[in-house]
Amino acid sequence: MIKKLLIANRGEIAVRIIGTARKLGIRTVAIYSEIDKSSLHHSFADEAYCIGKSELSETYLNIRAIIHIAKSSHCDALHPGYGFLSENPTLVKACNEAGIIFVGPEAQVMEIMGNKVEARNFVSSIGVPVTKGISGTTAAILGQVDEIGFPVLVKAAGGGGGKGMRIVNDKASLAEALEAASREALNYFADGTVYVEKYLAEPRHIEFQILGDNFGNVVHLFERECTIQRRYQKIIEEAPSPTLTPELRLRMGEAAVAIGKAISYSGAGTIEFLVDKDLGFYFLEMNTRIQVEHPVTELTTGIDIVEEQLYVASGEKLRLKQNELQQSGHAIECRIYAEDPANNFLPSPGHLSLYQKPEGDFIRVDDAMNKPYQVSSFFDPMIAKLITHGKTREDARFHMIDALQNYGIHGIKNNISYLFAILQNKDFINNTISTKFCAEHTDFLLAGIEKDRKSVPEALLLAIALVSIDRQNSLMMETQSIWNKIGYWRLLMQPELELEGKNYHSRILKQAENELIVELDGKKMQVWFEEKRESQQIEIQLDGEPYTAFVSHPEPGLMSVSCNTQTFNIIRKDLLRAPAEFNTEKASVGEGGSNITSPMPGKVIKVLVKPGDIVTKGDLLLVVEAMKMENNIQSPADAVVDKVNITTGDLVDSNMALVHLSAVV
Repeated sequence: MIKKLLIANRGEIAVRIIGTARKLGIRTVAIYSEIDKSSLHHSFADEAYCIGKSELSETYLNIRAIIHIAKSSHCDALHPGYGFLSENPTLVKACNEAGIIFVGPEAQVMEIMGNKVEARNFVSSIGVPVTKGISGTTAAILGQVDEIGFPVLVKAAGGGGGKGMRIVNDKASLAEALEAASREALNYFADGTVYVEKYLAEPRHIEFQILGDNFGNVVHLFERECTIQRRYQKIIEEAPSPTLTPELRLRMGEAAVAIGKAISYSGAGTIEFLVDKDLGFYFLEMNTRIQVEHPVTELTTGIDIVEEQLYVASGEKLRLKQNELQQSGHAIECRIYAEDPANNFLPSPGHLSLYQKPEGDFIRVDDAMNKPYQVSSFFDPMIAKLITHGKTREDARFHMIDALQNYGIHGIKNNISYLFAILQNKDFINNTISTKFCAEHTDFLLAGIEKDRKSVPEALLLAIALVSIDRQNSLMMETQSIWNKIGYWRLLMQPELELEGKNYHSRILKQAENELIVELDGKKMQVWFEEKRESQQIEIQLDGEPYTAFVSHPEPGLMSVSCNTQTFNIIRKDLLRAPAEFNTEKASVGEGGSNITSPMPGKVIKVLVKPGDIVTKGDLLLVVEAMKMENNIQSPADAVVDKVNITTGDLVDSNMALVHLSAVV
């Protein structure tokens, strides 16, 4: 068995691998960039070594540095996790040269199956159906694209996770899409090769988990339905698929195993398929690594996939027989993202003022959260995976709905309310979905979220705030003299609050251990509560109605309150007025001009204007890359560019003036 394992990754997958390695008695080594020095994977491993500052090319994509750390710390194996270098054959070869076991397939296998173009050609040669596609230079693709017709899907040949992917509906847009996809793929996978394939109408995305050893044995652990996606990135996965018939499951499983055997696959891999409306299936790609969504397979098969990877890498024969494997119950995974669904899923890095994950017999959370925690703009915006398991799909769905309501995240925008809306949508419940679900339903879902938001009683939110204020006051008063207590009383018991732009006068009339009598704008209310101080969670009854809420204090005088997946900010007007946020969509260019800022910290990858340029409203000024996504910064109005304060490659934050505009005379 492997004795010491380096995990060439970060975040929740590094923590998850370390957990299984510990179970097997394997010592672990973590690597971390300087911005990850307080991360959980750093502290959770037996040893941890800094690999560089922040640039991915210097840290988690730095093969030479990773191998150096593995050798100097006397590791006999390396696990790549997913993303980063997990499908890079150069890392496999470097491990082989250093005498280090790579937990995954051989480099030759990865070169064929890790490149989507080569994989399609190989799979087609053994009789598995594929969609029509074109690879080559931009000129070659443009010259041949009419043969397959639009719409087409532009994809990164050497990556996954939706990075570098674009749907293109006409030839006029194709060249620009190829350039943008190539740039994104190069940034994330160190390979800018892209290709196009025919885009199927209303497809399902279904994948099969396979495991192979070095003795020719391959099995599958059944399928996962991954059809719910936004921006071609999976956000909800489940197992088993509610779409497949037993006969189709058998045929697709046999095709997945056939691919694995033909390529002599070793370790954990995933064969991904598209399934059309007539239940015809087509090979999409193979991921030669463990997948983000592997927990739903683990919960429905009882197999620890990382454990099997480590046994295979140690030279053991596969311990699993196909006829002994079966699925039990149903599991659903929701990916928790730092993003704003109401603003085109714009990534939302920042500091978490509260992070409280749900717990229960039917709940699993894979995360890497520390308190306090900074969600960095340098990485993918996924911050956790929430998985529930039940006897049936409905059981798992209800467990997920309950878990999302008990997931508290403050300080950043997140997609919890969006996931909550999907889980209750009739098309999801009835499984009448396709990979276009989010594109077609997001406006409807957001309208429902806003309706739910408005249905949360203002009195409830203010009562929760008053409970929190009362608890804070009580803690502060314990440290004050009797004279200070008397002096503070009038101020503390009559806080002035602002919620959603409205001001409210309040008074705390009576205090008891778990009871308050309060007055809001002249109306008296009785509030019963039970506060869990260690979790910042409050169980509250307002005039007899029970609710669960989370409360945090991001800064003095500002409270964040969440209830039913909705989060609200409440300002103590008597203590602090929160600064207004700059919004380029609503901004205008006045007499003094306007500074244009980035919506988040990130890296400037393109500057399209120079001083003296005249721009019109909506013109693209520059592009900032954050959380592996390109963000277009546009002019809020017709204007003249006075100053450009940045250049390509600069790191910027949300307070920095990037461009200064003046009104057109």
